[in-house]
Amino acid sequence: MTDQLAGMRVDYRSEGFDVGDLAPTWHEQLAGWLAAAQADGVVEANAMVLATAGPDGRPTSRTVLCKGLDERGVVFYTNYTSAKSHDLRATRYASATFPWYAQHRQAHVRGTVEAVTAAETLAYWETRPRGSQLGAWASAQSVRVRDRRVLDDALAGVTQRFGDGPVPVPPHWGGWRIVPDQVEFWQGRTNRMHDRLRFEADRDRRWTVRRLAP
Repeated sequence: MTDQLAGMRVDYRSEGFDVGDLAPTWHEQLAGWLAAAQADGVVEANAMVLATAGPDGRPTSRTVLCKGLDERGVVFYTNYTSAKSHDLRATRYASATFPWYAQHRQAHVRGTVEAVTAAETLAYWETRPRGSQLGAWASAQSVRVRDRRVLDDALAGVTQRFGDGPVPVPPHWGGWRIVPDQVEFWQGRTNRMHDRLRFEADRDRRWTVRRLAP
């Protein structure tokens, strides 16, 4: 397998990507690349790899779905008692990578985190399928369980509990926003001479664009 892995490579032959090609703001640029990936048929184009670290400095990464994007940052929703939420409360910092392999593109968002408002959480909650709402009540995310039956029984229990009525937002569930101080856009190029353009914010939230070596 090592020999096979060593031989796996793709020579990215994308067109050039320079400062003049960027949208005026990082969030407009990210929205544009998200829309392009979706138009190209990328499955869950809003998927991003979220990286956090605990108080001991040990990192963890997992894939979540971006469910909000504006000038304030990118938003995802989760259980507030999950492992990722414990990390975020401990360090108040996170990074996320959108990997659009077919387009030879990536976008990296790094910054502090904040919980979204209850109103924002409710607005998103009401768009979720009922099954997903029930699942948020049934799963004590990141807690060890004996077997699959424990999860199935928990889901059956909350399904019976709420019957045909509305499913409220669980008190332990809501959104996190990554408030970026750096947002990098990566475009693959031939010979591994990729284009990397990064929006960087200073203390006054004034943004500068810099090119980075690949």
